[in-house]
Amino acid sequence: MIFIKSLQPFNQALHSILMDRWRKPRSPQMNAFTLIELLVVLLILGILMYFALPAYITSVYSGRMGAANANARELATAVQSKGILNWSYDTTLADYATDMGGTLPLNPCTGTTTGYAITSTSTTATVAATVGSNCGTWTPLKFILTL
Repeated sequence: MIFIKSLQPFNQALHSILMDRWRKPRSPQMNAFTLIELLVVLLILGILMYFALPAYITSVYSGRMGAANANARELATAVQSKGILNWSYDTTLADYATDMGGTLPLNPCTGTTTGYAITSTSTTATVAATVGSNCGTWTPLKFILTL
């Protein structure tokens, strides 16, 4: 308690100094930023964007590619299930919509639900996402199925 009372004059002095500073009228020259200050801020923002933007774009592309491959894997599971039941593979994408909850998954690299390719022979099938313009250059995973 003695320590707090000994700080009371110091606190009052500090309070009066700070309040006097804020109460003083400002001159018109102190109300704006200088051109140098604005240029320094723009330079710092430009440097941050130079390093951050490529990393952000890369992460967006890799997320889209991962989602396209995951959707292709889900489609491959539906193709394999229907292939085992019918003893043959169907290459029509629309036939698998009911097996996948009513709609086909969206391929984020093409922006469509028809962005997948199914190729088949009598006993094998391959399912892969098609390459679109929304993911840059990449090679999609191919899921090879056999009866």
